[in-house]
Amino acid sequence: MVVWELIGAVSLGSWIYLVFGRGRFWRMEETAAPAWNGPAKSVAVVIPARNEEPVIGRAIASLLQQDYPGSLRVFLADDHSTDATIAAAGTDERLTIVQARALPVGWTGKLWAVSEGLEQAASMQSDYILLTDADIVHAPGHVAGLVGRAEAGQLDLVSYMVKLRCRTPAERALIPAFVFFFFKLYPPKWIERRDHKTAGAAGGCMLIRSSALARIGGIAAIRGELIDDCALARAVKQTGGAIWLGLTHDTRSIRDYETFGEIHSMIARTAFTQLGYSPVLLIATILAMAIIYLAPPLLLLTRDAIAAACGVVAWLLMSIAYVPTLRLYGRSLAWALLLPLVALFYMVATLDSAFRYWTGRGGLWKGRIQTAP
Repeated sequence: MVVWELIGAVSLGSWIYLVFGRGRFWRMEETAAPAWNGPAKSVAVVIPARNEEPVIGRAIASLLQQDYPGSLRVFLADDHSTDATIAAAGTDERLTIVQARALPVGWTGKLWAVSEGLEQAASMQSDYILLTDADIVHAPGHVAGLVGRAEAGQLDLVSYMVKLRCRTPAERALIPAFVFFFFKLYPPKWIERRDHKTAGAAGGCMLIRSSALARIGGIAAIRGELIDDCALARAVKQTGGAIWLGLTHDTRSIRDYETFGEIHSMIARTAFTQLGYSPVLLIATILAMAIIYLAPPLLLLTRDAIAAACGVVAWLLMSIAYVPTLRLYGRSLAWALLLPLVALFYMVATLDSAFRYWTGRGGLWKGRIQTAP
């Protein structure tokens, strides 16, 4: 009985901390970009792409159609695609296609493609560089909003968690939780504080000052990172830069995850990397997730009234915290009660991530295996 009560107390205490003490990460607040009336700034957009034929055309079109007063050019770095990615990108005088050279040792494929794009963009001598993915469709005023926020706040890195696609049954069940868990790891309120060590960014949309990128040693400084967005944010903050992370409803990803297996693979690609490839951290993470997410409903099955009461309150706090994310994605609030099952899915994917790494299949993405250097 004492064991159940202890588990219940730890689980409840964890949710009290998460709701009240972790930067209000769960509120999912979207703040309008501040207006900027200063001199127009030049922006070089770099898009790494590997077999992105279904999505790249819409992504590039959204950038070329930006309502932006400054100079803007797009550099598409093709990462050895075997489909019609380049043809689907279209043609425009503001679009430059870059064919990435052979992947050097010590680089991830994505970051090498980014590096190749940046090399071509260097001649533009832009004030800012927008690093974005091939599946991101940008709202017409998005670039202006990014630059406006950076200029008004004197920020070196501005990043948005874009609206992820949530149409298939697998997406509707699992994608909102992905955003919830991401913001729990990287609370925006902590990230924007210059006196707080937490640093994070969302790789689909990152605007960085060219001077800040140069200050950290260029993209080569993070060349071997699989979780490149957070590595970039960490490098910028560690060198004295100011960073900001938020979310947007209007700029969105158009990448589909048709099946639960596809989302499982997406999580498994980097989950063990997030843990530094540490078996100790893996065990600790699984145990922590079990206590935080699985214990509350399971404690109701015990015959211990105190443990069950702790479980009920913890489950209630969990559900309340998840509601804003469900509203963001237009999902039924009844899904809040199912977060323990969703967390179980993520736990299994995290374990599989470690298994893939130990069997030489770590970081698998579009036919390329990438493991720790």
